[in-house]
Amino acid sequence: METLQIQDIIHASRVLNPVIETTPLQYNELLSQLYDCNVYLKREDLQVVRSFKIRGAYLAIQSLSEEARDRGVVCASAGNHAQGVAYSCNRLGIQGKIFMPSTTPKQKISQVKLFGKEYVEVIMTGDTYDDAYSTAMQYCNEHDMAFIHPFDDPLTVTGQGTIGMEIMNQTSENIDYVFVTIGGGGLAAGTGSYIKSVSPDTKLIGVEPEGAPAMKQSIEQNQVVTLENINKFVDGAAVQKVGELTFEMCKKLLDDIVLVPEGKACTTILQMYNNNAIVIEPAGALPITALDFYKDEIKGKNIVCIISGGNNDIDRMQDIKERSLIYEGLRHYFIINFPQRSGALREFLDDVLGKDDDIIQFEYTKKNNRENGPALVGIELKHREDYDALIERLAKKDFKYIEINKDEKLFNLLI
Repeated sequence: METLQIQDIIHASRVLNPVIETTPLQYNELLSQLYDCNVYLKREDLQVVRSFKIRGAYLAIQSLSEEARDRGVVCASAGNHAQGVAYSCNRLGIQGKIFMPSTTPKQKISQVKLFGKEYVEVIMTGDTYDDAYSTAMQYCNEHDMAFIHPFDDPLTVTGQGTIGMEIMNQTSENIDYVFVTIGGGGLAAGTGSYIKSVSPDTKLIGVEPEGAPAMKQSIEQNQVVTLENINKFVDGAAVQKVGELTFEMCKKLLDDIVLVPEGKACTTILQMYNNNAIVIEPAGALPITALDFYKDEIKGKNIVCIISGGNNDIDRMQDIKERSLIYEGLRHYFIINFPQRSGALREFLDDVLGKDDDIIQFEYTKKNNRENGPALVGIELKHREDYDALIERLAKKDFKYIEINKDEKLFNLLI
């Protein structure tokens, strides 16, 4: 199957009607002014489980035979699919085992337990979705239980396709572009199937995190590839391997794939919260962030960005701010060896730091004889362009330094 039948999506919408919200398609004035076009946000963050995943999960579970329901279901998820499965298990009175990677934000874990109540058991395992998936499949096979796949299943994809149906029913305008997050590919495959069926000229733009470009690489190589290493920060879209089904569908449906740097997505999260009071998780921020890469093409056009979810743990906000500032070139970390001369630290403060530069971290790295050893120094700039002058002053004053931002291993070790 390389596309869905439109009647299957219409039927799915009827099945889902009692349990999902028809989420609003909101015109966003600030984004529209910024990009000189009409930007509409499809607010899947307003679902009862705060993401689109309830659609595919409920449809797949509801479609099981009574015998399969009695045995219970299993799923693997980094958070949002788990919440959809948990809610569905509770609603349908079915037992579920939910395997989640240990890196899943606490907020998502607690939400899974809240939605599932006594019907679900959460099992933490591995560091990535793919680790959790492997363990879940083994458990599933051993106990003869139905596996509810987060993306690589026709019913899951069909459920997500109802978003495309809603978008097209919610506006009388011609939609020129739809930007959609890609993790495993279920959302893009389902949504794209409906939209392309009724509006073939609408361009479907998939958006992946730069550190996990599984679909882009698969399409470029014309086969599903497994990424060896991924950046797990965008937990809702960081997969090492997309689905076989979704790969075949996305290969035909997508007009392009944009890779978004994780730090740039963090800037979007902060802007959407500050400007619109909308809480978006990193995966949900990708489509809006991608508009920057399409600003010339989308001028004067009608644009839809699907906000796939809003499950953002408040504990992550400091990390999100940090990543944003680093990406924007405003926060820099150094290991600095101060010259062995009297007043070197005062010289650094007076002659190296610019008038608008702030020290946000200062820590000697030695426990003994600290003043004669290197220091870890974090500096926040007011403007990105102040960086070159800072580096010039460091060199002029003969301060030896290592720039941690440019050394990934050192950065992950120290910051």
